[in-house]
Amino acid sequence: MKNVFRCLVILICLIVSAGLVFATDTQPPAQDGMLPEITLPVPKNSAHQDYLWVTGKTSFTIPQVKAEVVIIEIFSMYCPHCQREAPAVNKLYKKIENNRKLKGRVKLIGIGAGNSDFEVSFFKKKYRIPFPLFSDADFSIHEKLGSVRTPYFIAVRINKDGTHRVFYSKLGAIKDTDQFLNMISGEVKRDE
Repeated sequence: MKNVFRCLVILICLIVSAGLVFATDTQPPAQDGMLPEITLPVPKNSAHQDYLWVTGKTSFTIPQVKAEVVIIEIFSMYCPHCQREAPAVNKLYKKIENNRKLKGRVKLIGIGAGNSDFEVSFFKKKYRIPFPLFSDADFSIHEKLGSVRTPYFIAVRINKDGTHRVFYSKLGAIKDTDQFLNMISGEVKRDE
């Protein structure tokens, strides 16, 4: 019995120490904070280039997107919560695009944590995602964002002078798309 207890204690110590070794010091972007610099490749799809206003470039950062607000979803193709959330996020996108006050002023993108281009493309096709998705196969963006669990949503306000501010940073589903849209609308109305 003593040997079993010792083995259990040693096993727990190993697991805890392994967790400490792989833990990240990076925290998710804080509300009213700055987004870490994230460089993304310009989408190959010309409609997505036009949507983000990043034509003529090879890469871009979030504050370079021509919008007042950029909503970023961190997802994984393998995340069952992300799969269940896909229709709600598509609905959010459609509501933005059908709202004359928000269309062109609010943009939505997704970043596939640990997902290859193939996996992101599969997710996009299977769930009919209409907005640009980007792969993060090596987790480099994911790590900059605090190695968040998925789905994770970040909303960034981009100011006219090129500065930006995170005003929403939360794990989990968007439970009420209308309520979420009202919060986003409040950020857009600041310029009116």
